[in-house]
Amino acid sequence: MVHIPSLKEVVSAEEWQLRCDLAVCYRLVALHGWTDLVFTHISARLPGDAHDFLINPYGLLFDEITASSLLRVDAEGNQLTGSPFTVNRAGFVIHSAIHAARPEVQCVLHTHTRAGVGVSAQQGGLLPVSQQSMVVQNSLAYHDYEGIALRDEEKPRLQADLGKANYLMLRNHGLLTVGASIADAFLAMYIFESACQIQIAAQAGGPLTMVDESIQATAEADARAQTGGIGGRFVWPALLRKLERTNPGYDV
Repeated sequence: MVHIPSLKEVVSAEEWQLRCDLAVCYRLVALHGWTDLVFTHISARLPGDAHDFLINPYGLLFDEITASSLLRVDAEGNQLTGSPFTVNRAGFVIHSAIHAARPEVQCVLHTHTRAGVGVSAQQGGLLPVSQQSMVVQNSLAYHDYEGIALRDEEKPRLQADLGKANYLMLRNHGLLTVGASIADAFLAMYIFESACQIQIAAQAGGPLTMVDESIQATAEADARAQTGGIGGRFVWPALLRKLERTNPGYDV
């Protein structure tokens, strides 16, 4: 167990709550099996105009991340939290680009799951073959693979490809979601990942039946209605209760 001193009495109450929610998100991603050891990342924008955000300490597994271990970085990549850990360069490039271009986005969540990478490598991308894919289709964008995201020159292309979408399929790479809250980004990833898993499973069984375009057009509004219009906040309390039962200790 890595010991990191608590920041609860050091940071503002608002930042501490954000740290707790983001630590929950990391552990939920681990609980659902979406991790790639230490090589993906989730970020949360901090209040203010400086574009500072929180991101994981590079080297910790997602199921051991705590509120105090999360690193605060600025838009230039300067690490503002004292820590024995540093920030994954690829994580900084991707997340700083999106936070700079989308000020309404609080959370950016990126994964390298087998199903997500598998579908991202298919020429047709995500197909309209499931209810889950319907929710994604109307806000889905694609970004072509340019290698590991270590170079700042990729940022403008990443920003342009995402545009105003909330789901981004990184070709040959993985999945990315954005949300106005951490809960929204998590729920979006749950749906995106499920859609990819279903597609891979369906393709193993023979010819596919596509959902009619007329149904696709109403899917996003129907999904909002299913959560009473509050999105991820509808399921977040239940997810938090599950995490408290299975992997407590994030809030230190």
